[in-house]
Amino acid sequence: MESRFIPLSVPNFSGREKEYVNEAVVSEWVSTGGSKVPQFERAVADYVKMPDAVACNSGTSGLHLAMMIAGVGRGHEVIVPTLTFIAAVNPVRYAGAEPIFIGCDDSLCLCPAEVLRFLKEHAECVNGVCRNKATGAEIKAMVVVHVFGNMADMQALMKIAEEWHLTVIEDATEALGTYYTEGVYQGKYAGTIGDIGVYSFNGNKIITTGSGGMVVSNHPDWLSHARHLSTQAKSDELNYKHDEVGYNYRLTNLQAALGLAQMEQLEDFIAHKEKMYEFYRERLDGKHHYRILPFCEGVRSNHWFYSLYVEDGHSLSRDEIIQVLKEQKIQTRPIWGLIQDQADYPKNEAYGEEKARHYLERIVNLPCSTSLTQEDAERVVQVLLSL
Repeated sequence: MESRFIPLSVPNFSGREKEYVNEAVVSEWVSTGGSKVPQFERAVADYVKMPDAVACNSGTSGLHLAMMIAGVGRGHEVIVPTLTFIAAVNPVRYAGAEPIFIGCDDSLCLCPAEVLRFLKEHAECVNGVCRNKATGAEIKAMVVVHVFGNMADMQALMKIAEEWHLTVIEDATEALGTYYTEGVYQGKYAGTIGDIGVYSFNGNKIITTGSGGMVVSNHPDWLSHARHLSTQAKSDELNYKHDEVGYNYRLTNLQAALGLAQMEQLEDFIAHKEKMYEFYRERLDGKHHYRILPFCEGVRSNHWFYSLYVEDGHSLSRDEIIQVLKEQKIQTRPIWGLIQDQADYPKNEAYGEEKARHYLERIVNLPCSTSLTQEDAERVVQVLLSL
């Protein structure tokens, strides 16, 4: 029998999605109005233990809103990771600012030591304003991405942000459900520790609304501003008056209906992801020149993506392994190319990227859908061990 295709990460609609979407359709509220949107916002806010949340049409638009409510604009610079999806960085440019690229640590997240080294060597604080000594620009914020559901070292990064007067924007688009189990931030979820947090509900995320995002903040007035901007900054709904330039960034009622059903299953999805991660780890870690990268200690990760690390000594390169798996109808992918090498970004400053380049050449992301079966995972394992 011909082997079936094993996707990398696909949605799982095994709950009440059809029921809730049908309710939205019957109500005839299918656009950005309707009851499902505020219900979904409430469900996410309650889950991550935040007072409120603002839904938007993508994680990228959420990050753009985060830049604007944080006051990031022309003449500013923002510290960002070089090892991440480009959507974490493009909103810096949308706001008119420039990124400063910093490398990762072994969690694949922004490296606190490299951030601090850059600031000590290339920046100064004068009257509570952090400035780049080379450009004279104010370094306004720092974007922290929780890569693949891991948790960045928020204790170290928040200390740096406080000392250097930086706003912290958490890109938790891959980390809904990840939280600290110990330490000073015990019980705190990814996205709720910095000034602003953003989640994504893209089709490959741990829950999905097809496309969508959510913004939370530890500043209630900032969050209100995000809601205002996301609805075209309409200050008088009846007379269509607008007090600043806004955006059409709202989530639809149909999408929110999907989100409500997905939230009901989130903890089950995480439990399955953790189970399948352990399945891979037990069979591949330390064998055949493979490692399965660990998640941070003291953290309950959502285990969104699983990273296979190909050690020196393997007979095949990362790309050759991906190609063989593709020929066996197994979808995998490498991690992202470094952003500092792409688009218009090579002209921007970059520091401490050596470890990011090292991991870039060696990581293969394995199938990890919330509906992944042990039978399919075993086939992935057997192909890998045969190489």
